[in-house]
Amino acid sequence: MRHRLIVGWLGVVAGALAFPVAAPAQYGENESVPNTPSVMNPLPTGNPGTSGFWWATEFVFLTQNRAIGDQTIAYRGFIDAQGLLTGTPGTYIGSGAVALSTSQLGQASYSPGYRFYLGWKNDDGTSIYGSFMQSLETRRSAGATLVAPGFRGPANLADTYLVSNVFNFPTDYSGPQVEINQDLTTPGNLYGIWNGATEMTIDYYQRYTEGEIIARTPIFQTDYSRVYATAGARYAWFYDKFVWRTVDRDINGIAQPQDSAIYENYLSQRMYGPTVGCGHELYAGKALALSLDLSAALLIGIEKELDKYKLGDTVNPTSNKHQLTDFRVIPNLNGALNVWWYPLEGVQIRAGYSAMMYFNTRSMEEPVSFNFGALDPVYKADAFRWVHGLNIGVGLFF
Repeated sequence: MRHRLIVGWLGVVAGALAFPVAAPAQYGENESVPNTPSVMNPLPTGNPGTSGFWWATEFVFLTQNRAIGDQTIAYRGFIDAQGLLTGTPGTYIGSGAVALSTSQLGQASYSPGYRFYLGWKNDDGTSIYGSFMQSLETRRSAGATLVAPGFRGPANLADTYLVSNVFNFPTDYSGPQVEINQDLTTPGNLYGIWNGATEMTIDYYQRYTEGEIIARTPIFQTDYSRVYATAGARYAWFYDKFVWRTVDRDINGIAQPQDSAIYENYLSQRMYGPTVGCGHELYAGKALALSLDLSAALLIGIEKELDKYKLGDTVNPTSNKHQLTDFRVIPNLNGALNVWWYPLEGVQIRAGYSAMMYFNTRSMEEPVSFNFGALDPVYKADAFRWVHGLNIGVGLFF
């Protein structure tokens, strides 16, 4: 049933776009709209058919796919570093249940944002404009503490501790010296901030930005229909950030600033290149119009990776980091379907849906590198990024 409805709606849209009835359906278009009642315009907007500046602003509500893989961060239990409990150094004690994983961050969510346009329309119908769009940063979080699900775990309460396999770290990251009763005589048995920790949290941030400079010109039009071509330059930016915080408390439940560690992974992908496209708009009656826009771009991506460990102690911020800059070619496809309303001369209001697809980008397949001395997190190449959502805005012709 769902497939029949989708096919039916696509047929309606395709039939409407093929029918030769259109009028202004772009920001900056200001011709008289057929069959529109004459209304006294209280705004200082331009006259129909004249050239001039135009400006528009929109609210957008976008989502993008999660560009991070599923990686286990921590388990329940601890490691008998000196062998005081088991007689064998390095023995794992606990159930080994997964306590924290990036899969707990959940799926993609929608984020509000904004888009601005500023352009100039010539008398021949050609328009040149620039646009900028920014979605607000989204944040997804997950965490684990000493409280296991249902308080279940071994009788020795080993599952009230958290452990991660971080290694090759300096002594600055040793953590509290006394964390369990057995440490009272020989401190340091749970050596390391990530061994016998009490709290861990992970946060994943995403942000998307784009900008364009476009020239648009009509290539075929009637009294009710217009087909146009576009060409210009496009800029897009994917920003991803992953943060892992660990707190290691002593036997009394106290943690000093140097008893916490922070791991951060930044993935920034800026893309630049030419874009071309086309569109079709039609007048639907009663001061309403429809438009469909398609475009493609071939972008050069500048990819920057930065990952690092640091102490929570800002006075002695011992850290280690790894940086990498890479370049890649990123194909891009875009589409937008909008409904337009012309309540007054020189005033346009539109609402619709847009989608931007990027190929050959990168994602954080395994965001955490557990080797402190040689950081090398795993990134996935050939990742598909997809940003889409709703928009509603208003444009004025001056």
